[in-house]
This record gives sequence, C-alpha cells and structure tokens, in this order.
Amino acid sequence: MGFFSQLSLPFAFYIILFLSSHCLLLHVSTSSTTLSITTDTEALISFKSQLSNDPPHHHPSLSSWIHNSSSSPCNWTGVVCNNLGQRVIGLNLSGLRLSGQLSPHIGNLSFLESLQLQNNQFTGVIPEQIGNLGRLRTLNMSFNRLEGTIPPNITRLAELVALDLSSNEIVGRIPRDIGTFTKLQVLKLGSNNLYGTIPPGLGNISSLTNISFGTNTLSGGIPSELGRLKNLIELDLIINNLNGIVPPSIYNLSSLVNFAIASNNLWGEIPKDIGQKLPKLIIFNICFNKFRGKIPESLHNITNIQIIRMAYNLLEGSVPLGLGNLPFLHMYNIGYNKIDVSEGRGLDFIITSLTNSTLLNYLAIDGNRLEGVIPETIGNLSKVLSKLYMGENHFHGNIPTSLGNLSGLSLLNLSHNDISGEIPFELSQLEGLQELSLDGNKISGSIPNSLGSGLQRLNHLDLSSNELVGEIPSSFGNFQNLVFMDISNNKLNGSIPREVLNLPTLSNVLNVSKNRLSGSLPEKVGSLIGVSTLDFSDNLLSGEIPASISNCLSLENLFLARNSLSGSIPKELGDIKGLETLDLSSNQLFGSIPIELQNLNALQILNLSYNDLEGAIPNGGVFQNISALHLEGTMKLCLLSTCGTQEGGRKMFIIYIIIAIVITLILCFTIGFLLYVKSRKTRVAASSEMLKPHHPMVSYDELRRATENFDQENLLGTGSFGSVYKGHLSQWNSSAVAIKVLDTLRTGSLKSFFVECEVLKHTRHRNLVKLITTCSSIDFKNNEFLALVYEFLCNGSLEDWIKGKRRHGNGSGLDLVERLNIAIDIACALDYLHNDNETPIVHCDLKPSNILLGEDMIAKVGDFGLARLLVERPTIDEVSISSTHVLRGSIGYIPPEYGWGEKASFAGDVYSFGTVLLELFSGKSPTDDIFTGGLSLTT
Repeated sequence: MGFFSQLSLPFAFYIILFLSSHCLLLHVSTSSTTLSITTDTEALISFKSQLSNDPPHHHPSLSSWIHNSSSSPCNWTGVVCNNLGQRVIGLNLSGLRLSGQLSPHIGNLSFLESLQLQNNQFTGVIPEQIGNLGRLRTLNMSFNRLEGTIPPNITRLAELVALDLSSNEIVGRIPRDIGTFTKLQVLKLGSNNLYGTIPPGLGNISSLTNISFGTNTLSGGIPSELGRLKNLIELDLIINNLNGIVPPSIYNLSSLVNFAIASNNLWGEIPKDIGQKLPKLIIFNICFNKFRGKIPESLHNITNIQIIRMAYNLLEGSVPLGLGNLPFLHMYNIGYNKIDVSEGRGLDFIITSLTNSTLLNYLAIDGNRLEGVIPETIGNLSKVLSKLYMGENHFHGNIPTSLGNLSGLSLLNLSHNDISGEIPFELSQLEGLQELSLDGNKISGSIPNSLGSGLQRLNHLDLSSNELVGEIPSSFGNFQNLVFMDISNNKLNGSIPREVLNLPTLSNVLNVSKNRLSGSLPEKVGSLIGVSTLDFSDNLLSGEIPASISNCLSLENLFLARNSLSGSIPKELGDIKGLETLDLSSNQLFGSIPIELQNLNALQILNLSYNDLEGAIPNGGVFQNISALHLEGTMKLCLLSTCGTQEGGRKMFIIYIIIAIVITLILCFTIGFLLYVKSRKTRVAASSEMLKPHHPMVSYDELRRATENFDQENLLGTGSFGSVYKGHLSQWNSSAVAIKVLDTLRTGSLKSFFVECEVLKHTRHRNLVKLITTCSSIDFKNNEFLALVYEFLCNGSLEDWIKGKRRHGNGSGLDLVERLNIAIDIACALDYLHNDNETPIVHCDLKPSNILLGEDMIAKVGDFGLARLLVERPTIDEVSISSTHVLRGSIGYIPPEYGWGEKASFAGDVYSFGTVLLELFSGKSPTDDIFTGGLSLTT
C-alpha cells in the first residue's frame, strides 16, 4: 500500500487495469485451447454423424475418427491442425465416396483455412454456416450432388482464394455481390443449374485467374467488365444461353490460355489480329455459335496453340495460311461452316500444311463446301491421328490408298460426298479403327473381304447409299465389337450370311434394306438378342418369318416390308414386349393375325397391309388405335364382331354371289357414271402415289444445317405454334423445303404436331401442301425438338397476294382468271378432304394465310394443326375423335355456331370457304376496320 499511496490516482488506476487485463488474457488463453479443440472435435463428430451408412463397414476411410478422452482430431484421416495442435485448420476428404448431408456444425471450425470435399456423393444444401469460416482460403465441393442455392453469406469469406462448386445440382443465380471477393483467384461454378446473367462485378476481382461457368443456363451477354481481369488465364462459358457479341475488351486479355465460349448464341466476327492480342492461347473453342466472317490468319500464328474448335458457325472463305506453324496442334475442328477451297490452294494445301503437326489427333473439316480430289498426301498426316471427319463436302475421285498409313485412326468419316471407285484394300490395315462411315457416295465394286479380317475392333460400320454389288462378306462375322451396321440402299445380292446374324455385341441397328438379297431369313437371326432395330425391307427374301426372332428381346423396330415372305405371322412376335414398330407389309403372308400382337403395349405402328391375311382382327392393344394400324389391301379380314361361324360364312358367300349379280345388272345401266368415277379415282390414286413420301425422319442436326442455325434470314413467318424456315436438305438434292419448328413450350403445340402428322398421313392431293418428313428429337441443349418438313411453295400465301405484298414480275396482282382458278383449287381440296379421303377431315382453320401458291400459281391448302379426323362420315350427330368444345379457327373465318359450342363440321369449312371467296374477289379481310356497327364481310 505504501507504494501505491505515493502514486497519483489515475496512474494507479492504469497500472491496476493493465495487470488485471493480462491476468484475464492468461486465464482465457489457458482455457481456450481446451475449449477450442473440443469444439472442433464436436463439429467433426457431428459432421460424421450426418453421413449415410451406404459404404460398407460404416465409412472405413473414417475409422480413425473415434471420439474419446485421449483421442485428438489432429491424428484423424483428412484432418490438419496448426503447429501447436490447438485448432483444426484443414479438412481434406476428397475422393472417399462419402455420402449424406453436410452438417451445419462445420461452421464451428472457425480456424479452418482449407475445406476440400470434392469427388464424393454429398447431397442436400450447402449450410449457411459456411459463411462463418472467416479464415477459409480454399473451398472445394465439386463433383457431388449438392442442391439448393449458393448461400448468400458466402461472400463474407474475405480470405477466399479458390472456390470450386462445379459438377453439382446447384440452382439459382450467381450472387450479385460476388465482386467482394478481393483475393479470389479461382472461381468454378460449371456443370450446375445456374441461371440469370453473369454479374459485372466480377470485373472488380483483379486477382482472378480462372473463371469456369460452363454447362449452366446463364443468359444475357458476356459483361465487358471481364476485360479488366488482366491476370485471367481461363474463361470457360460453354453450353449456356449467352447471346450478343463478344465484347472487344475480352480480346485484350493477353494472359488468356483457355478461351471457351462454345454452345451459346453468340455472333460477330473473330478479330483479324486475335493472334497478336491473345498470344498465349492454347485452347480456342467457339463451336455452336453464329460467328461470321473468315478464319483470321493470325490465329495460325499462335505457335503454342493445341486446340482450335470453330465448328457449327457461319464462317466462310478459305483456310488461311499458317497451318504449318502449329507443331503442338492436337485438334483442328472447322466442321459445318461455309469454308471453301480458294483457287490455287486446294485441299492439298490443308493436308500438306498439317503434316507438320505431328501431335494432331483430331481433324474435322466436314460439313463445308470443300471440293476436289482427296490427295494421296493425306497418308502423311500425324501417325497419332485418331479421328478424321471429312463428310458432307463435295469431294470426288477415289478413296486414297494412303489412308491405310494412318495406323492410329479410330474413326474415318467420308460420308455424303461424290466419291467413286472401290473401297481400297488398304483400309483393312487400320487395325484400331472403330468407326467407318462411307455412306452417301458413289462407291462401286464389292465389299472387300479383308475388311472383316483386318478391322476387328470396328463398332460402327455405315456403307449405305452407294452402288456396291456382290455378296455380304462372311468375314463380317469377325466384327466381335460391332454395335451398328448399315449397308442399305446398295445393289448387294446373295443370301444373308449366318455369320452376320451371330454378332453378340450388335445392339443398335442392323440395316440391309433396299438391296437384292434373296433366300430365306435364317433362324440364326434370333441370336441378335441385344439389337434394337432390324431392317430387312425392300429385298427379295422368301420363306417364312422364323419364330426365333422372338429371342431378340431388345428389339424396338422390325422392318420386313416389300419382300416375298410367306407363311403365317409367328405368334411369338407377341413376346417382344418392347416392340414399337412392326412392318410386315407387301409380302405374301397368309392366315390370321395372331391375337398375341395385341399384348404389345409399346407398339406404336403396325403395318400388315397388302398381304393375304384373313379372319378376325383382334380388338385389343394397338388394334384399338386406328392411326397406328395399317391393314390396306387385306380384304379377307373382318372385325371380330362381324366374323361369324363357318356356316355363317357359307351364307355370306351366297349373299355375296347374289349381290354380285345385282351389281352386274346395275352396272349395265350405270357404266358411264362408274367409268367417270373410276377415271377420277385413278387420277387421285396416281397423284397419291406420286406424292407418297418415302423419306426417313430427319435429325435436328440436319435441320439446323439446312436453315443455317435457324438464321432469321431464312425465317418465312411465325404462327400459333411455331416458326417456319426455308431450308435446303442435302439428302433431297439440296432442294428447297419449308421447315415448321414447333414451340414445344407453347400449350397445344405437341397436340398440333401429332394432329398434323395424323392428318397428312391420310391425305394425298395436288391441292394440299405435301408433308415430306418429320423430326421428333432433342436439340444440342437436350430440349425437346419437333418439326415438320413441307414442300416449299415459292409464291407465298394467298393472303400476301390479296394484300398486294406479292406481285407478278410485271408488277401486276392477281387477275380475274387467276382468282377463279385459285377458288377452284381450294374447292377441290375441300371436296377431297370431305368426300374422297379415306378418313373424312375437317380443316377447321381455312383462311388465306393457310393457302399457299406454287410456282405455277396452283393453290394448295396447308396448316392442319387444328384439323379434325371424323370416325365416320358426318350425319346429323357428327362424331369426331375429340369431344372437346374449344373454339377452333381464326376470328372472322369461323362460323358463328362454333362460338356456341358446336363441334367442327364440314359446314364450318364451307362457311370459311365462302368467307375466303368474298375476300379473294373483294380484297377485304373480314377483320377490316371498315366493318363496324354490326357490318361484316358476310352480311
């Protein structure tokens, strides 16, 4: 006390405060170590408790995680502590196949600097408590099954350097304030379900080196602010819904090594000086966009570049100089553009230049406008070249024998060119070849037997649509890895080798149709237990259908049409439960239809027409679906309810004779009328056969190329259920077609698609728009894609002519004679739909915009999306397939009774026709502004 008594009061107060504070800190430090490590231990045990018990032995990888008084978590698997063992600073459990949910107690590991949980099977959401880990520098939860959104408070992790949440199922938007990560270098959010725009605030994180947002559904443009990231090495935005041009500032990121923006809706031109602006590029990927212009020559001056991918754009011009400057090139893909061959520098220039790229393993120049003979120098390409795509160009001449030198080839595609000559023996030297596509050429001669001996790793073989002759080599039985084989549409003869029908791996397609194959279908066909499609149609096959075909339990499509098969239909076909299409038409089959076929619940098309079948038609399954069943030319068949006993059959035979005599007598008095009817129907039938489509369905990719990526320049118009584009399909000799792409998100579009397919399947008439083929597929973003392909009518719609939007070359519109002829054409079309078609049809939407004019000004009625097929010819109580009372048609053209709930009828079409006639000759639309005060075009 004496000492303190000599000090002033304030000074003594500070001394006491200093000493007390140090004592307090000492006490906290002493107890905090125990409490903190205990808290960390409890958090880890809670984390483990949330894991599921799916792995054997209850997570053997975490067997060291035992909680007792003597156990320290610092010795546990994947746990890292600081030097004094006082706190957990790292947790690395990557690749341990752990499953379950993430415990929120993980937020109690407040000293944690690194959390790595990638390559596991975690589910549930990311706990919000992650935002409490203020010291965290690395957060990696990639390749799991995490759901929910990115926690908003994750931006509180101010020390974060690397954030990787890629390959999960995370939804929502990228946080707007993500720009607050001032130290972030790596940001990977790819392969999730993120949507919305890319936050411009990312441009504020000057430390960023890697941005990976690929495979999401992000929209909007690429923010120009990203051009401020001078340290950026990787920019991966592939497979999103981004649009617009690439901001010029992005091309100033001289540090970029990986620039990948493929599979978006971006456009513009590639800068001519891209090679100078992005000199460090190793990966350049802009596939599946709408870039125009030419390939910059400077791109070929980036000597270290390894991958150049520019396929599926609108690039044009020739391949520039400089390809020989790329010694490290691994992939060069310029497929499906408009690249041509400049004069003086043909295909030989491209091939010769690439011989310096000794690491090249992928070359795709397909789908362009290249032409000429494929040079023999192609055999000098890289020995590691694995995939070579050259299809869909205009190459001619023979297949170079030097291709046999490319021993590393696993894929060779020369399809859809004008290549002639024979298949060279040297191709059999490509022992590693897995896919060979030579289809759609003019290749002649026989198929070398050596192919089956040398190409034993082949899994895909397509030689279809050529001029091949001779027999199918029995050596094809050596294709023990074959999954797909199509040798259709050639001139092959002989029998089907048993060896071909004994391929154990054939699981996709075996197509030998449209040849001259003869003999019977071997019993060995039952060995193809995994095949999904068998097509033997359009040959000279005879004998019975083997019952062993029922062993093909994976079969979905079976085509045996247009052969000389006889005998009865095997009842065993009813055992193929997954069968969707069965076509046995135009053969010599007899007997009854097996009742077992009605048990095929997956069957969508059954065609038994033009055979000698008799007896009762089963009344279950597919036989209840009129649109799926084809029994034309089978006059001896009868409905189950009308087929009587044998005695009844005799009585009916006598009745038939009496009726025949009566008809003969009547015929004498009405021969003139019948001759008229017969000649008229003959013309209709001839027209029907002429217009009958024989084309297969087209793919989404073919339609995309035909319309140049559905370019707006090819847009003809839009309607209730989609848009119509003009296109040119290569398999139809590049003739113009009209492609109606349905908006699958619009209510009723799917029903409209099926209705239009159903209607036009039953109709063939010169005054109806011809449906060529259809497409039911998915696009490159895995969305449903539906389209109808029609003949293209160059003179547009009648509506355009009435309104004066179209005129003849001399400037004149429709004269009186043309209007009268158009009216007659429309009347003929309606007469056919109502009276002459096998199944009566009500159009329901007749109006000038649905009437198209061909080159010779012949009018054709189209757009049957609202049509009605009538079960029977209309009576007072007309019956249609649908009983709905939704208002159908267009205002001004539909009859008033439709608005009162009346069903669609022939009378309704006649009313619409009358309105069209009034508009045709008066030039006034029924919805014209002059019709007010109760006035209308029809009153």
